Amino acid sequence: MSTPPPTHPDTRPPTPLPPLATPLPPLAGGEHGPNTLRPLLATVLDALRDGAAERHGPLPAGGPAHTDRRTRAAAEPVLPDEGTGAHHALRTLVHTLAQGAADPADPLCAAHLHTPPLALAVAADLAASALNPSMDSWDQAPAASTLETLVTRTLAAEIYPHHTGPDALVTTGGTESNLLALLLARERHGRVQIVCGANTHHSIHRAAWLLGLPRPVTVPAPTGTVDLPALHRTLTDLHPPLLVTATAGTTDTGRIDPLPAIADLCATHHAELHIDASYGGPLLFSPTRRAALNGLDRAHSVALDLHKLGWQPAPAGLLAVPDTSHLAPLGHTADYLNADDDTEAGLPDLLGRSLRTTRRPDILKTAVTLKALGRTGLAALIDHTCAAAHHLAGLVENHPGLELHEQPTLTTVLFRPTGAADHTVADIRRALLTQGTAVLGRARANGRLWLKATILNPHTTPDDLETLLKLVEGSTRR
Repeated sequence: MSTPPPTHPDTRPPTPLPPLATPLPPLAGGEHGPNTLRPLLATVLDALRDGAAERHGPLPAGGPAHTDRRTRAAAEPVLPDEGTGAHHALRTLVHTLAQGAADPADPLCAAHLHTPPLALAVAADLAASALNPSMDSWDQAPAASTLETLVTRTLAAEIYPHHTGPDALVTTGGTESNLLALLLARERHGRVQIVCGANTHHSIHRAAWLLGLPRPVTVPAPTGTVDLPALHRTLTDLHPPLLVTATAGTTDTGRIDPLPAIADLCATHHAELHIDASYGGPLLFSPTRRAALNGLDRAHSVALDLHKLGWQPAPAGLLAVPDTSHLAPLGHTADYLNADDDTEAGLPDLLGRSLRTTRRPDILKTAVTLKALGRTGLAALIDHTCAAAHHLAGLVENHPGLELHEQPTLTTVLFRPTGAADHTVADIRRALLTQGTAVLGRARANGRLWLKATILNPHTTPDDLETLLKLVEGSTRR
């Protein structure tokens, strides 16, 4: 049999890259990134300013059809054969978005738990976008992973000051935090039965469905908070494992469940406790208001959102637990991200810090805010905003044509025209939206429909609040 001829390595040069038809667009990162961003940011800021000025109010007038036409005219064709260039695209679409925005920085935009973000937090978020670390492996986010550890454990210690190893995960908000809380309870106990109040956020029911858990048992909340005797009877009739979910700041009224009493009932009936403090949790920063959250540290998990009473750009959610070992069920291995030998060699394992893989360093904006304002600055923002809500409630009480539901617990004020039918209340809200003059929410309480003002803008003045009521009064007359 003949021997095959010897093979020789291919010594041909590599195929050259084809010439570029157009220059490559610049990148945001690297040494030259800031210089390429600077003129683009000027275009963006001008477009934001001009769009807001053209809007003339908290949202565009004319309703959905009008906004849809304007947006389509600016955006189409979405994918042209030849691009328009960076500045034209930015100027056109950012201007259109600003002109067509419901702007939470306008004091008359007060419908939802949707905060006007602090300028310093937005600036920090720009840096996060430019650097673009991904928080799923250390080699993608070396400094960001350390920063996240420091900030999450600091915030967890605010919730659990008497525990030795509290920890928190960064989430996209209350919905993801509640899902994680139920998931951890399921991993600890199996088919756990959820018990919640009628005032509970809808995400609890959705999380139980997603996780294949039994339908939550709902306890009445006739006054806006969980009825304690009904909760006691319900827990008496059920068998462990049980997880009670309480709320510190409901979506409709901002009411806070009686947390110490609920924790006592959970201890009596051997149930675990999760507290959704997405709205009310930042009261912890206020020395004059944190007592409203007594009992928070008795929960097995706590949800907290800093894109509400923390004035962060969304998302800025957290799920806190009293000990980092409680997060162990989330551990997961993917060899290209957290191989065992890399972990043993000292590379931090980030994959168990979220249900998501690729995720932004959302902790940066929060870290900058905490460092810049400190505990005193955050408390001042919270106290001032809560005081504005109480001022609005006082204006309503003194108005002969308006009825107040109750004094606010947080920053939510429910009111309605005296003697109006529910359909009239709904018509008033929609009229204000169509006119583009005010954005108010709606909530049902005591069997009636109410207008809902959620005061989250710390720059709101008494004159702004009087203007809001005058607009409602004018719509009532029409």
